[in-house]
Amino acid sequence: MTAGSEGSVIDERFELLERLGGGGMGLVWRARDIVLHRDVALKEVRPPDPELLRLRPDAAEMLRKRVLREAVSLARISHPNVVTIYHIVSSAEVAHPWLVMELISGGSLQDRLERGPCTPTETARWGRGVLAGLRAAHGAGILHRDVKPGNVLMRTDGTPLLTDFGIAAVREATSLTNTGELIGSPDYMAPERLRGRDDDPSSDLWSLAMMLYVAVEGHHPMHRSSTLATLAAILEEDVPPPRRAGALGPVLRSVLVKDVASRPDAESLDDLLARAAGDRAVTAIDGIAVPSPTPYTPTEPAAPVPAASGPPVRDAAGPGAETSRTPTHGTGAAGRSRRRLVLPAVLVGALVAGLLAWEYAPSFGRDDKPSAGAPSTPSGVRTPTSGPSASLTSGPTPSPTPAEETDLLTPSGARKVLKELEAVTGGTKVLPVFSLRPDSASGQTLLDEETVQGKKVADGFSYKDGRGTLLGNEGLLKDQRLLDLDRVDWDALPRLLRIARTELGVLNPDPEKTQVNFDWYEGQGAIVIHTNGEYQTSGMLIATFDGRTVRRVTAD
Repeated sequence: MTAGSEGSVIDERFELLERLGGGGMGLVWRARDIVLHRDVALKEVRPPDPELLRLRPDAAEMLRKRVLREAVSLARISHPNVVTIYHIVSSAEVAHPWLVMELISGGSLQDRLERGPCTPTETARWGRGVLAGLRAAHGAGILHRDVKPGNVLMRTDGTPLLTDFGIAAVREATSLTNTGELIGSPDYMAPERLRGRDDDPSSDLWSLAMMLYVAVEGHHPMHRSSTLATLAAILEEDVPPPRRAGALGPVLRSVLVKDVASRPDAESLDDLLARAAGDRAVTAIDGIAVPSPTPYTPTEPAAPVPAASGPPVRDAAGPGAETSRTPTHGTGAAGRSRRRLVLPAVLVGALVAGLLAWEYAPSFGRDDKPSAGAPSTPSGVRTPTSGPSASLTSGPTPSPTPAEETDLLTPSGARKVLKELEAVTGGTKVLPVFSLRPDSASGQTLLDEETVQGKKVADGFSYKDGRGTLLGNEGLLKDQRLLDLDRVDWDALPRLLRIARTELGVLNPDPEKTQVNFDWYEGQGAIVIHTNGEYQTSGMLIATFDGRTVRRVTAD
């Protein structure tokens, strides 16, 4: 099968010239279309977790079909603020689908923000452009789910274009596992999306407003010392009022509220941004289809496009009734019903695990630059700070039971994983986030053997059926802080699990859907327990390595 490397020719047509960047969804290349003699951007879309292909042999084919479906939907969007997809390469000759897109040479919004904040007028004007692209996508039944500066490309004339819609398809494929990787960028995710409600176009508007806030203020208002703390802040804290935004300030405040029904709809937001920019709002242009280059014919027939890309959601009639919800164009606050937000049965723990693993994992030969145009500069390293700890929650430690022979969420089960980790890697140090589930464990771990002189090397580790293995995706460690699992008080685990399952308001928690992650929280090693139960209720308990409870996120 054809692999991506400089000089390779994909589909006997596209010669890879230069790697522009990459992320969890694949690599982006500058390529030459040798038939039409023009440069294009090529992106290979692949599962973010190599372990997925081993655990699910059918994952590659599922991903292929879903990427094709999403790409065909997106290719129907002809809009000046959305990157055009020309062609889809999907055949037996390639391991994963390739998307052929227009090449944008002006860099990304992230590149622009690296030079300093934008003025309120400038921010409001390109914000309207991004919003116009979102409205076109929402009208076609597509939610972006990952609006952030790196996914907004800029033409040389300053026109913004949205790219990287493929997260919706990748998310759908990877949600069938417990890895939960690459759900979206945590800093820009709406609170309801973190709680599992990701079927509302308003969540994309929150992400847009947060991006505008960062652009005009020069900092992220909810950014904390670790991704886990950032997620908790987005879930529980109010966004502070902007100070440099001028006329844009009230617009941002109206969107960045937790109550989805209180936010303006897309049409109203466009009018507000137009007023903040001093422009006259012309809403009709958002619905006009502009001419685009004649699209190529896909290499293979695409699957039929459904009415919406979002997952089915439960109706108010009860737990047994499900309906498919299609994102609507121009649905406003008046048309939305107020909803009580609860943590979902879809693993918030898996979400946090995937997000943190992506943030803290070593580079493994990639630049983590997701744009289809010029590469953007990655964010700087975050330095955790110390924070207060709550008092110890006391309680007796249950005695071992026969279930500990197979259940890894027990002191003896966890120690089996630790013993195998040490046997395979030569140590017990891991990168955040390392995940422990009832029947498996996985994460990035430090290799004791010095394979590169003077450098620390990490590799993926997986434990299943009593056996630990290295995944062979070695990478050099840079400034990542390591966690030593040998310092965990495993005898405290049963008590912490009991608290998580009985005191967080989770309805009939399912032990099989419990996940324990190990991460940094407020400057110290943390045990993060996620429990999930009926009616999409979930809770999160954070404790120190010695078993002291420091934070609870309930299902209420």
